[in-house]
Amino acid sequence: MKKIALAAVTAVSVLTLGACSSGDKDVIATTKSGDVTKGELYTTLKKQAGGDALNLLVQQKVLADKYKVSDKEIDKKMEEYKKTLGEDRLKQLQDEFGKDFIKDQVKYELLTQKAAKANIKITDKEVKAYYDDLKGKIRASHILVADKKTAEEVEKKLDKGGKWEDLVTEYSTDTASAAQGGDVGWFAKEGQMDENFSKAAFKLKVNEISSPVKSQFGYHIIKKTEERGKYDDMKADLKKELLNQKQSDTNEIQSVLNDLVKDADVKVKDKELQNTFKEKSQQTPMNQNQ
Repeated sequence: MKKIALAAVTAVSVLTLGACSSGDKDVIATTKSGDVTKGELYTTLKKQAGGDALNLLVQQKVLADKYKVSDKEIDKKMEEYKKTLGEDRLKQLQDEFGKDFIKDQVKYELLTQKAAKANIKITDKEVKAYYDDLKGKIRASHILVADKKTAEEVEKKLDKGGKWEDLVTEYSTDTASAAQGGDVGWFAKEGQMDENFSKAAFKLKVNEISSPVKSQFGYHIIKKTEERGKYDDMKADLKKELLNQKQSDTNEIQSVLNDLVKDADVKVKDKELQNTFKEKSQQTPMNQNQ
């Protein structure tokens, strides 16, 4: 699952023990050397991950108050994860953490996406700078396979009218681009892609598909999808593309979450955790991921 959906899994023990008092004497494990109580476990977990867990819980409260996610949206996202993760892996996560907990994390992800869409904007200046950077670049998609025989098999299916998107999903070993229809983005003629790949791609016309091309990664079927045209013709699509990029950027998302939490006027009652949000507010997007 996406990092943002499962970020809370590392703090699952803190969350599940959140209702316990640090003085709780209920025994959860016995040894010849002494018992371990809920209170001891809670105190240890709080020291190790308490700040992150508290921050997560506050974010969830703030997001749920400002944005809404339906059960239908959650079920749809769960079906997507079933396809991308595989049914067995998803079931393993559900067995390990519980179905409700996984659904809660999916809900958190969807709420975060809605917050990003509502708060992250793109200016015309940013779009124009992006357009200027595309000079001399093209955009392409590919289907990457391990051997020439498989590449030729894909080529034959395309020649017979096979849908590009279906064949990408079925064959491509580049799972990152396959999730985007094989899209590898914009790239220059030199310095960004494998030399053979780039040379073949730049020879193509827009929407033309190549024969199998060998590179250091395997064999590619390449489809040139776009080249820089007039700014006014491309502006809307480029703005949408930039917006999608920004709304998927962890630094941008974290900045939005930090602002929302700051506006919520959080007051921490636990003395050991009182610096949690002071520390968060002092972090920059760069050092949050360090």
